[in-house]
Order: sequence, then C-alpha cells, then structure tokens
Amino acid sequence: MIIPENRGQSLHLGCSRKQLHTLEKDLVSACDLLGVGAEYARVVGSEYTRALFLLSKGMLLLMERKLQEVHPLLTLCGQIVENWQGNPIQKESLRVFFLVLQVTHYLDAGQVKSVKPCLKQLQQCIQTISTLHDDEILPSNPADLFHWLPKEHMCVLVYLVTVMHSMQAGYLEKAQKYTDKALMQLEKLKMLDCSPILSSFQVILLEHIIMCRLVTGHKATALQEISQVCQLCQQSPRLFSNHAAQLHTLLGLYCISVNCMDNAEAQFTTALRLTTHQELWAFIVTNLASVYIREGNRHQELYSLLERINPDHNFPVSSHCLRAAAFYIRGLFSFFQGRYNEAKRFLRETLKMSNAEDLNRLTACSLVLLGHIFYVLGNHRESNNMVVPAMQLASKIPDMSVQLWSSALLRDLNKACGNAMDAHEAAQMHQNFSQQLLQDHIEACSLPEHNLITWTDGPPPVQFQAQNGPTTSLASLL
Repeated sequence: MIIPENRGQSLHLGCSRKQLHTLEKDLVSACDLLGVGAEYARVVGSEYTRALFLLSKGMLLLMERKLQEVHPLLTLCGQIVENWQGNPIQKESLRVFFLVLQVTHYLDAGQVKSVKPCLKQLQQCIQTISTLHDDEILPSNPADLFHWLPKEHMCVLVYLVTVMHSMQAGYLEKAQKYTDKALMQLEKLKMLDCSPILSSFQVILLEHIIMCRLVTGHKATALQEISQVCQLCQQSPRLFSNHAAQLHTLLGLYCISVNCMDNAEAQFTTALRLTTHQELWAFIVTNLASVYIREGNRHQELYSLLERINPDHNFPVSSHCLRAAAFYIRGLFSFFQGRYNEAKRFLRETLKMSNAEDLNRLTACSLVLLGHIFYVLGNHRESNNMVVPAMQLASKIPDMSVQLWSSALLRDLNKACGNAMDAHEAAQMHQNFSQQLLQDHIEACSLPEHNLITWTDGPPPVQFQAQNGPTTSLASLL
C-alpha cells in the first residue's frame, strides 16, 4: 500500500515487485523484497521510508500469522516512528500505519479490551491529521517521496477498524454509527477516485454491519446488504476472489437466522472450501457446529468438528474470542445432551474469558444458557441471577435472540415463583420480541434476494437480486 509520488525510482521498482508477489500470494518473496527496500532506505539515510517498508513487511507477516516475527518488528517500527523528525503530516501518517497494525493485531487475537488504548491513540492521531494541511515543500531526501495512503483513505480505514472493534465487543449501535459515517465518506470519495481499495473498504464495512443486522433482528436489511456485496464483487474478479468465503459465511449466518439449516450447512461447507484463513475457518466451523447441534441428528459430524476446535488443547488459532466461543459451543452441546454439570464448566470458562476482554455478546449468551440450565435443575434463584443480567446486557447490545430467550425464561421463572405481575410483564416482552422477529422473518423470506441461499458455486447469480437495488446502511440517513 506504499504509493510512490514523483521520484525515488529504485524504491518504486521494489514496491512494484512487492505488489506483484503479494497479488500472486507469494508473501515470502514479498517480505524479502520489503526487507531489501528497508535496508536500502537505511543506507540512503531515509528513516521515514525505512519505516514504511518495515511497516509493510509487518502487515504481510500479520497476514501470514507469523506473530513471533511481528512483535520485534513492530517494536522497532514504533521506535523509528517516534524518533523521526520531519514533515508533521508524514510523521502522523506513519503513526496511523503503525497503530492500524497494532489494532488489527489485537482484534485478530480477539483481545477487545486490551486494544482500547491503541484504538484511542489511533482515533486521536487521525483527528490530528485532519487538521494538518499538506505541505507543498518537497523533502530534501528523494527517498522520502512516498506515502502509504491519502489521508482521506486513512480516515475511512480508522472508521473501519473502529467498526471491527465495536462489532467484536458487542457495541452494535456504535458499529452502526461509524459504518454510516464511513459509507458516507466512501460515497463521496468514489465520485472522484476509482481506487480499488475503496471498494475493499466498502465490502469489509458491509460484511461487519450485516452481522450486526442479523444480531439486532434486521434480517431483511442484512439480506439486501449481502446482495450489495454480491454486486460489488461482480464488478471486480479480485474482490470476489478475496471475499467469496466471507459472502458464503454471511449467507450461512442469514440461513441460521431464518431457520434454513440445510442451506446454512451448504453455505458454511462452501465457505470452508474457499478459505485458507485460519481465523475465518475457525469461525465457520464454530457456526457449522451450532447448525449440527440444532439439527439434533448429526452426532458423527458434530463430534468430528468439535475435535477440530477443542478449546482445552491444541486450539487451531490464537484468537481469544474464538476460543471463548468454542467453549460456549461445547456448553451448548452438553446442555442439549442433558450433561448439565459439564455444560456449566464450559460456560463458566466462556464467561471468564469473555469478561476478561469485554466480549459482551458471548457474556450475554453464556449467562442466559446458564440461567436455562439452573431453571431446568429447579434452582430458580440462581437462574434469576443469570437471566436478569443477560437480559440487561442483551438490551444494551441489542441482541434480539437473547432478549427473546431471556424474556421467555423470566416469564417461566416468575410463574414458578408465583410473581404474577412480573410474569405478565415478561410474557408481554416475549410476545413483542416474537412479533418483531416474525415480521422481519416474513419480510426477509419474501425478498427476491432470499434465493441467494441456494447459491453455492461460481459467481453470484444476478437474477436473484432486486431490480431497484438494495437498501444500504446509508439509506437509514436519508
């Protein structure tokens, strides 16, 4: 993502070859070339461009999950960035690059709470850049004539990583707010700039907001936005190649939300075939396991999946969030098997991990399932102690499915305890949530885009998309 300006031909050649290797997925050769570029920049006395090469190398190492190499490299980059004295906007842009890598590293690791100080620094940094004017005076060293992204693109990128954080933490209204801001800025930029990176930003933003819609009970809007991602991917074969697995994963999540389990299984199986990304693979397998649990008759396949995502030993990825989710899935399976003590052990592990990193949605899901277990065991007081905070947290997110589940449990708990007024109030809440979800379910299934759930091969089928175009996240502002 280093963009050469009007000089520095040797560095330009290195960048072009690096980009070629990256496009061809030869990340080892790309990293080697970036190392050569960094050494050349050091020799010619350009610490600024050296930092750009090293940060770019760090980005590729993160993509390759070579975390042992990433840590010392980022430490070195941080020292270079802080010590470099030069053009203020160039210095701040280096700091943005460095902080973006740190934030995405934490988010990949599922460490939502730990990332907050870095994210706050990044947001302050982009505010500083927005107040600075581009300096027309060229640097005295020709090797410094590079920048990695225009500042308008950097602003969208900071919105994007903020959305990623809000989504993981379960702050879904916040994710919606920043998505709307980012999409508005993207629409303005795309009128003047046809850079492919803008379409990539748009697709990633939509992927995250689609997941938010499914959680908050807006399946019809989510489906229309999935269709919009399909349309964007049709315009760029490379974009489709990079996001096909995510598209099928989103369709699988949508299928779960409308209770089309056979289609969900087909979508997740397709996504697994298309991805080599370990974290996405683990996310898909976890959700596919939930499909098999709901179907109730897929024990052999389920046991095979659970062995592959065993959080007690040899978990395949380093993500704290995904490991916590794997404990939850095991707890859910044990609950359906009637092994309640085992389920409680898994769910308490999920709670411990989710509380440590402020994973609010996992916390809410674990609390309500524990509440259900205690209700089944006849321990109404302990059940209430779980369900009430689950309901409060689910309302804050807001998570419609957990609210539906919690209100049903509160209704039954209060009936069992003889609290008629509270039982009536909970029953009314449950009915309201049921009606909202049912209405949204009917609306989603009646859309032409609903037929996308049968697509499992090749490019997205154009004939399944609405003639007038989907309603995007941006439409809520109009």
